[in-house]
Amino acid sequence: MSRLFDHKDTFKRLRNRYRLVVINDDTFEQLITFKLTRMSVYIGLSAIFVLLVGLTVALITFTNLKYYLPGYGTQSQRKELIFYKRQIDSLERSVKNKDVYLAHVKQVLAGDAKALSQLDTSSIEVPEYEIITQ
Repeated sequence: MSRLFDHKDTFKRLRNRYRLVVINDDTFEQLITFKLTRMSVYIGLSAIFVLLVGLTVALITFTNLKYYLPGYGTQSQRKELIFYKRQIDSLERSVKNKDVYLAHVKQVLAGDAKALSQLDTSSIEVPEYEIITQ
């Protein structure tokens, strides 16, 4: 039972050398010979796996392949989303300005002369006009 969990034995097996020979079946000529250990095979396969995963993630992230993933959306949908977000921000600004204006008008109509002299225009935002293309 202790032989199954012996770490020294496991490391010895990882370091044992093996020979991989590729032979032409017709002529029995040795084409390639590799001297390998189990550890080098594990490390090589792990490196290839990490490299393939990294390349796949980079390919999806930095190319237009990401638009084919479910839930990501298309490029035109993203442009529309940005366009409508700018429109909503502009409308929110104008509604806020109109609310401030109506509050001042109500004060003036109520006969508050002080309100007219203390008219605060700093709370009214002047919209910055920008070119919005779709």
